[in-house]
Amino acid sequence: MSNKIIVIKYGGNAMLSEDLKKAVLEDVVALQKRGYKPVVSHGGGPGINRMLKALDIPTHFVNGLRYTDAATLEAVEAVLIGQVGTDLVNLLTAGGGKAVGLSGVSGQLYHCRLQDEIYGLVGEITDVNTEVVEAVLEKGFIPVVAPLGTDGQGQIYNINGDTAAAMLASALKAEKLLLLTDIEGLCNSIEKRDVISYLNVKDVPALKEKGVIAGGMLPKVDGCVKAIEEGVGSVHIIDGRKAHSILDVFTAGEPGGTEIGTEKESIGIV
Repeated sequence: MSNKIIVIKYGGNAMLSEDLKKAVLEDVVALQKRGYKPVVSHGGGPGINRMLKALDIPTHFVNGLRYTDAATLEAVEAVLIGQVGTDLVNLLTAGGGKAVGLSGVSGQLYHCRLQDEIYGLVGEITDVNTEVVEAVLEKGFIPVVAPLGTDGQGQIYNINGDTAAAMLASALKAEKLLLLTDIEGLCNSIEKRDVISYLNVKDVPALKEKGVIAGGMLPKVDGCVKAIEEGVGSVHIIDGRKAHSILDVFTAGEPGGTEIGTEKESIGIV
């Protein structure tokens, strides 16, 4: 890979701790200073949950995706664009970086259709128009992208953050896709925290059948597999609660977390 684009899916508990947030964004700025082109594709689950609770809007998940009615969508837009995106741009700038806030509606980055009525206003991305992201990168800025999309006819959709990041990485032919999570990596057992350090994509169906890949990990791993199949150099699910886990991926030795690929047999499956 020669474009040196690194797509980073940022969300979860790493957004709750100010110290961890600072460490994550320091890593992003450090990557830019090393000559990489980082793209931050963020979520906002904790903030969305707080907003929905404050507004007394019930929330539930279907197959790992947040059910989104009209009221929920309005709250999601407010949090992702008005709070999280603005905050991240501000902190990246304060840390010496150059950043621009976008959403998947910007330049019709994510063109969507209704995924399935059982999820409400959740969009299935049918096309990724990377023009606006590439323009921002070309000017030396870090794109900070919220996972919202549009049908081009006035309807905005909520999009799973992991799915959006994976499809953006695929469209950009990124060198790496990094997904920050609230756990050490993909584990055989949540209780034992026994991480699968390398997952060959051919073993994904069996792990789904066993229930190892379930819930919120389903769209995460599906997105990772699709990214690999569409030319992303490497994909890593890493612990966003660990300071500087992003830079660890770029250092010699074991970076931690789970790498997903096709180059070798799985390591750590029990």
